[in-house]
Amino acid sequence: MERYRIVHMGELWLKRNRSDEKTRRKPSGAAVPRADLTEALFRAFFQDWAEHGFAAISLERVAARAGAGKAAIYRRFASRQAFAAAVVSTFGLEIAVAADHGDLEADVLAFLTRLRAVLRHPLIRRILPDLHAEAARSPDMRRLNTQVAEARRAQGTPILDRAIARGELRESIDRELALDLIPASLYWRMVVIGRTPTRAQLAREAAMIVAALQHLGSEAGGSRPPLLR
Repeated sequence: MERYRIVHMGELWLKRNRSDEKTRRKPSGAAVPRADLTEALFRAFFQDWAEHGFAAISLERVAARAGAGKAAIYRRFASRQAFAAAVVSTFGLEIAVAADHGDLEADVLAFLTRLRAVLRHPLIRRILPDLHAEAARSPDMRRLNTQVAEARRAQGTPILDRAIARGELRESIDRELALDLIPASLYWRMVVIGRTPTRAQLAREAAMIVAALQHLGSEAGGSRPPLLR
């Protein structure tokens, strides 16, 4: 039950902590209520990761930041990698709400808007590149990186399914490529280059992604879907 509560508090925590780096106070030393202890540890781990990089995370520092003892970490997680996996699962995978907005372009724009909100968080923008770097060095972190990618794909799949059902895309579309294409340019711009697009730029990006997806579908099926004829 605690796990369920924490997972669904992830998005709220990200919003609440946008100003934490400016107003953070040292732990008072008072015991953290047990119902909030795991969330406090997650938040402390996330912040330490963003500030120091995964290789330099200090569990002692994490515990102190959460106002807890180091034993509280070992009671919950078998390793630093297991701790990281739990943190990413809680705060890093809720990228987009796959609601039906009526057409493919509106669905893609909604996805990009939600992804932009997540990637604007300063901790997320620092942790993701570090996660990719660690994945190149560690099989455990490679699995975690793959977990993040698969979760993102799972949230993009309904967008393709609805577009196919509406006749906007062909069923034969290369799904792997399509699921890479939807978030790729926004991720590159925000995480790699460090620029945040405006709403108008997001709308143009959504229109270009839809055009590319429909071209991709026409190549796979030999002709364009009915909507484009």
